[in-house]
Amino acid sequence: MTETPPAITTLRDLQRLTPARVGLGRSGASVPTAAWLGFALDHARARDAVHAPFDEVALAAQLGELGLRVDCVRSRVRDRHDYLVRPDLGRQLDPQALPGLQDCAGQGADVVLVVADGLSPQAVQQRVPSVLADLLPRLAAAGLTVGPAVVACGARVALGDQIGAALGARLVVVLIGERPGLSVPASLGAYLTYGPRPGRTDAERNCVSNIHAAGLSDQQAAQRIAWLVREALARQLTGVALKDDSLLEAAPSVSFDTAAAPLPRPG
Repeated sequence: MTETPPAITTLRDLQRLTPARVGLGRSGASVPTAAWLGFALDHARARDAVHAPFDEVALAAQLGELGLRVDCVRSRVRDRHDYLVRPDLGRQLDPQALPGLQDCAGQGADVVLVVADGLSPQAVQQRVPSVLADLLPRLAAAGLTVGPAVVACGARVALGDQIGAALGARLVVVLIGERPGLSVPASLGAYLTYGPRPGRTDAERNCVSNIHAAGLSDQQAAQRIAWLVREALARQLTGVALKDDSLLEAAPSVSFDTAAAPLPRPG
């Protein structure tokens, strides 16, 4: 039986269904004080999320407890201000980190995991250990090998291309903090790139986004990432050519008895 969607007859009904700022009311030519203060608080939380410290040592220890070998690297950015004004440097590996990665290049794993601070280090600290705890058994069940987990500071998504190429990985998964919004300051994203190498474009990646408490759960994210990893390696591609049909995998099959329900004749 199909559930009847909740009726929306007032603005208050709509407010219960979305974190968006709707029906704030008016106070003269402006919004009420409570609405303005709520906006200012959410804006401050978003700014704080961008500038929050990234504890790569603690995160590396948590990933080690999952049985992963962990390496820590940096991009070419010098500090957080540098990261925000020079996104190009966040896509390039610190030259001093490259020799250590190249020492592991002969392993040639199916998947290499890159965990990057991005624009919300808080989201990475909160969500990555739980996502990987669910993802790793799924990859193992599919018979896939997982290389070292690389914790990257000052990183943009494209840094994973250089790291994946240095490690000789078939595919790289970058787990990174997404840009904070006024309703969600701590959201995680996952970017998958087959055949990682410098110069890959965003059109050659798949993304699983909005992994947070009010969005995609850690377990749902792990299921989608695992499906995309399997399909990407089987088809040898990622990006616009790989559609995320992971939800169909869990959908119940429907059979049609054409004898019992003949098609009507036209006319």
